[in-house]
Amino acid sequence: MTGDPPIGKSGVGSAPGGPDRRGPLRDLVRDALQARISQGVLRPGDRIFEQDVAAEFGVSRVPVREAIRMLQSEGLVDVLPQRRGVFVRRLGRRQVEELFDVREALDVLAAKLAAERARTEPEDRLGELADRARRAWEAGDIEAMSDANADFHDQLIVMSGNEVLASILEPLHGRLALLFRLNQEPARVCGEHDELHAAVMAGDVERAQEVARRHVRSSRKMVLDRVLY
Repeated sequence: MTGDPPIGKSGVGSAPGGPDRRGPLRDLVRDALQARISQGVLRPGDRIFEQDVAAEFGVSRVPVREAIRMLQSEGLVDVLPQRRGVFVRRLGRRQVEELFDVREALDVLAAKLAAERARTEPEDRLGELADRARRAWEAGDIEAMSDANADFHDQLIVMSGNEVLASILEPLHGRLALLFRLNQEPARVCGEHDELHAAVMAGDVERAQEVARRHVRSSRKMVLDRVLY
């Protein structure tokens, strides 16, 4: 465990990712906890107490348990047997490598499909997100930059127009968001996003695939070399 307070203790409950009272309670709790994990409010090794989450969100423990099961299936938490508790999962080297393997395959496919469909896009949302990330970086707002970079990749999936691809990525969203937040090379990432945006909007399928592949591989090397020891 880290030295940070567990959820529900010492003000963590007022951090970003609070519940939105629309939709099934289990989904609201799951979305709030997932946001806190991906934003680093809840860190690997932190414990999550069901009773504290229930009290904070004003719900029974039933939707909290359901939300935790959903997070467990997404690989974001570990539920230890014999009532030993729920903890934010620590990603090991092998798990990170496997995530990058999957991300490379899916990102390259998304770039290909997006480039093929680019001429039908009514607006350049991809470029807006690339610009937003760069402005945030230049302003020193790393949180906003990470959000914009994650949204950039989400938009690439939207532009692909492939619902199956989107459904495959959905369970991985939380863990992939963690990878985006391990970025220690903002200049490189912003530059590669600019390249990818240009290739996609030009309808250059081969170039878009090549840039997407290089982008994932350079991020993989950075995370494995500089973050995981």
